[in-house]
Amino acid sequence: MSSGSGSLMWFRKGLRIHDNPALEYASKGSNFLYPVFVIDPHYMKPDPEAFSPGSSKAGLNRIQFLLESLRDLDLNLKRLGSRLLVPKGEPSEVLIRCLKEKWDVKKLCFEYDTEPYYQALDVKVKSYASTAGIEIYSPVSHTLFNPADIIRKNGGKPPLSYQSFLKLAGEPSWASSPLSITLSSLPPVGNTGNCNISEVPTVEELGYEETQQDELSPFRGGETEALKRLRESIENKEWVAKFEKPKGDPSVFLKPATTVLSPYLKFGCLSSRYFYICLKDLYKNVKTHTVPPVSLAGQLLWRDFFYTVAFGTPSFDRMRGNKICKQIPWNDDDELLVAWREARTGFPWIDAIMTQLRKWGWMHHLARHCVACFLTRGDLFVHWEKGRDVFERLLIDSDWAINNGNWLWLSCSSFFYQYNRIYSPISFGKKYDPNGDYIRHFLPVLKDMPKEYIYEPWTAPLSIQNKAKCIIGRDYPKPVVAHDSASKDCRRRMAEAYALNQKMSGMVSAEDLRNLRRKLEEDQKPEVENKRQRKLIG
Repeated sequence: MSSGSGSLMWFRKGLRIHDNPALEYASKGSNFLYPVFVIDPHYMKPDPEAFSPGSSKAGLNRIQFLLESLRDLDLNLKRLGSRLLVPKGEPSEVLIRCLKEKWDVKKLCFEYDTEPYYQALDVKVKSYASTAGIEIYSPVSHTLFNPADIIRKNGGKPPLSYQSFLKLAGEPSWASSPLSITLSSLPPVGNTGNCNISEVPTVEELGYEETQQDELSPFRGGETEALKRLRESIENKEWVAKFEKPKGDPSVFLKPATTVLSPYLKFGCLSSRYFYICLKDLYKNVKTHTVPPVSLAGQLLWRDFFYTVAFGTPSFDRMRGNKICKQIPWNDDDELLVAWREARTGFPWIDAIMTQLRKWGWMHHLARHCVACFLTRGDLFVHWEKGRDVFERLLIDSDWAINNGNWLWLSCSSFFYQYNRIYSPISFGKKYDPNGDYIRHFLPVLKDMPKEYIYEPWTAPLSIQNKAKCIIGRDYPKPVVAHDSASKDCRRRMAEAYALNQKMSGMVSAEDLRNLRRKLEEDQKPEVENKRQRKLIG
């Protein structure tokens, strides 16, 4: 083994072999290779205080999906003569410790990540590697574009509308050259020394008890599954050509009305660039097809849009200190938040969606829109950050930039401002599924409720409730709010908040700013009247 010819490939997301420029560069000219994924306690350590099984950051569904993805990556690496090395600990400390070992690494390669957590890790690791004379190669391949390039083109600020993003972005520069999709072999793994390397752990080995959940996520992790799902999606050329978001049926659950490729894109089991090229090739071979923003390719561009805005906006994941976010005096009401989170709002459409989220770690995008609107500007007026935290934990495809971007959008805090357009928790679902099959599946307590009452079971006569073996207020909760009056109140409060924001943007007096901030803080205090109203309703 010749000295000075080793490379370390640090996997974080990008859990794939195809279109992985960092892996390809790491393998070139190297006599040995260290493919490393660090089990990070920040995301993986069990948290007994959390509201559902999992760590402080991620629910068990997402942790399981990640472990499946790692096992698949390990198998694919082994087919190429390598394997995945899995140490545990704070990633920057683990990487630096491994680099200090006698690995004789001259190249450190990893996919660039815009997420603040990984940016902070990168600073530490790059600092050590540079001092040690180790070459660093960190290409942008998790997104179609480099967000920094888009921001630079826009004069140092991120574009705040999708259309302005498209104009700036144009066609990806890499799209004119063929992507490297396959690798024939990889250098063998070198001597790992004293770095406590292990195999990919099971959830039990991470410290989680075996779950007795009655229904697990039907989506398996890994590059193999991602490519299989991609092939199945693009085989139906007509469906891809006609794909039009936000259309689609949110109540279809046995075979969802979307690709369900988002979790694979999130973990990088599927390259967004490869997906984009596949779609472009398909569009060339059909007579007509939809275009951005509604097309399937348009959804990948939406992903890049949110990545770009998130990367260029300080405090993007918060209301306070976020320049593009409306300052709104949301309710501080844990009682309402928990009812929403635990599927106990008394609105079957909302509760069925939240049950699917908890059990599957996924739901259709329109279903996400409904429950996010309901929690924030539609009915409960609870802070979008609280809902964001629940989605961040439970979704298998939870992605920092996209999750925050969507909650800013759906709460009408940024990007979208038509707060009068509210999803009805009753009529919206009924439009797609008048029989209530989706509700019957995820809320079996209501399975015998006649379809006339399944979306509003509190209106069913007691005789009907008895016959359905579901007494409202005992077997299934009464509504936590009256939708008509609650949504009317939300519209009024949104209008007031918008007026205050407009006034604040024109103020120059420090005293006026202090007075306005005080008013916002006072309005955030829990409202006794709201709680009294909820008690009257149920």
